[in-house]
Amino acid sequence: MNTLESLTELINLEAIQQLPKATEHFISDLHGEFETFDHILRNCSGIISIKVAELFRGELSTASQKELCYIIYYPEEVLKEKNYNDEDWMILLNQLVRVTRYVSSKYTRSKVRKAMPKEYAYILEELLYQYDESGNKQEYFDSIFSMIIDLNLAYDFAVVLSYLIQRFVVDHLHILGDIYDRGPRPDLIIEALMKAPSLDIQWGNHDLIWMGAMARNFACLAIVLRITLRYGHTRLLEDVYGINLNRLRKFSEKYYQDNDEFRPRGAEKDNYTVEEQIAISKMHQAIAIIQFKLEGQIIHRRPEFKQSNRLLLEKLSEDRKTITINQRTYDIINGAFDLVDYENPYELTLDEELIIVDLMNQFQNSESLKKHIDFLVDQGSMYTIYNGNLLFHGCIPCNEDGSLKEISFNGESYSGKALMDFYQEAIYQAMADPQSHEDFATDLMWYLWCGEGSSLFGKHTMKTFERYYIAEKETHKEIQNVYYFYRNDEKFCLRLMDLFGSSKSGYIINGHTPVKAKSGEDPIKANGRMLVIDGGLAKAYNKVTGIAGYTLVDNSHEVYLAAHHPFKNKKHAIENRITILPEQKMVLKRSERLQVKDTDIGKMLQDQSVQIFENLKQRQDLENKQ
Repeated sequence: MNTLESLTELINLEAIQQLPKATEHFISDLHGEFETFDHILRNCSGIISIKVAELFRGELSTASQKELCYIIYYPEEVLKEKNYNDEDWMILLNQLVRVTRYVSSKYTRSKVRKAMPKEYAYILEELLYQYDESGNKQEYFDSIFSMIIDLNLAYDFAVVLSYLIQRFVVDHLHILGDIYDRGPRPDLIIEALMKAPSLDIQWGNHDLIWMGAMARNFACLAIVLRITLRYGHTRLLEDVYGINLNRLRKFSEKYYQDNDEFRPRGAEKDNYTVEEQIAISKMHQAIAIIQFKLEGQIIHRRPEFKQSNRLLLEKLSEDRKTITINQRTYDIINGAFDLVDYENPYELTLDEELIIVDLMNQFQNSESLKKHIDFLVDQGSMYTIYNGNLLFHGCIPCNEDGSLKEISFNGESYSGKALMDFYQEAIYQAMADPQSHEDFATDLMWYLWCGEGSSLFGKHTMKTFERYYIAEKETHKEIQNVYYFYRNDEKFCLRLMDLFGSSKSGYIINGHTPVKAKSGEDPIKANGRMLVIDGGLAKAYNKVTGIAGYTLVDNSHEVYLAAHHPFKNKKHAIENRITILPEQKMVLKRSERLQVKDTDIGKMLQDQSVQIFENLKQRQDLENKQ
């Protein structure tokens, strides 16, 4: 780089740092609810409606603003309803260009250009940058719009502008875990995330079992299958990922009877015939027993996991009608333990072993599933520090006194950040070598699902067996780690932030535990140092939380939580033009607008500037000596 080029780059780097900080969007616990997630992504947690209101206040009615917003959210669907004449298209294109110009104004011209589709790049640059406040060029713009309309490109151009607006309103997306399970289409969520221009992912416990299955952990695979059957999403496995369940289906037909408790839950029942529900019930029972056997094998293989209290199959009575836990005997309900050997309860039958090996091989060879899991691994981590904020899905395991809990593996103890780093390294190791299915790292993938020291599970004991087979509800209770008590304490949160090296002016941002908003629980905790953004995006949680999830928005002016209303479906939202203005809970109103220089990217740019300046100075000193 010559002197002039260095000076130009220095000017550019310094100028970029003076731009406003771009907007970050935080979403957690998506749980396969693609339509809800897509809706939030398209409206950017209400940001677009706010921008449209700012831009057209006093010019467009509230109804007209909402209509424009819905065109931006769902351009293909809404515009196909319209029967626009040339004048209508002219008005719409002008409005869309104004919104695009408004939301892209905080970015460099280079960044905006890179986001533009090549076929429209020249026209878009003219429309976005060759304008003036006096309107001297309005006729010039109108001539461009007229030509677009005459060439029957108005629809295509409006769609392009709408998606550009969605792209520019949010610069960076944070996903705080649990993309998979409960909802029907996690695959579509992954596909959408793969198109995001800038994002990070913090793994959730439900993501880990899918990753564990791909790492060849047979217990994780059984858990994935059990949960998928429990929520009635066999089509995800069979039609999307190409997993053939016929062998499991035939096996369960032979050994298990229909049980209504094992049929698909909730509304998913309506998606299946009675015969299909019965088939799912039988497969569900079969895979549950396989899961408990495989988990028992890991527990015996890894005494350091300290999970011996979960060895429950051996506590069944010989007639399998009762079970004795902690010196108390309970009746078994919904039991189907004929394939559990009383002498060797954790030994798979030959049929069970053939089934789980076959299913594992299918998982390993599903190209679409491998693509999705590889993306999760590549983009994901146990925690992230971004712009001074500490992001992780679940918890940091603690002792009763609030000190960090030490978890020991192979003679070494870990706590806090060191524990999270240890888990992350083990995950990468397991994913890199999926053939060693009984190595420590692969077994640890299962432990992260249900272990007491797991930062993703966050409880003392998982009670799946009890919930399935014991009526007494006191046996179902899963006690949370005391982290969830201490995260209400500001001093505790500040200690964690210091440990991880995040900014004391930032936040800890969590998902994992649904915020019971209807019971008065506040997602803003510890005097604003802790923000919890799992408000129940999954439909299964809506009745518990009273809302459909919290998301978080962090822009140059403010930080706020958005509480979303339960979402029925995309068709209903479009037909009824559901208002997209979630209730806001303000976290911080900034007295001064943040700039790029105040962000991680700004610090990186500053380092580059210093390096270029030093190089120029050395070059000048050398020239002076000569």
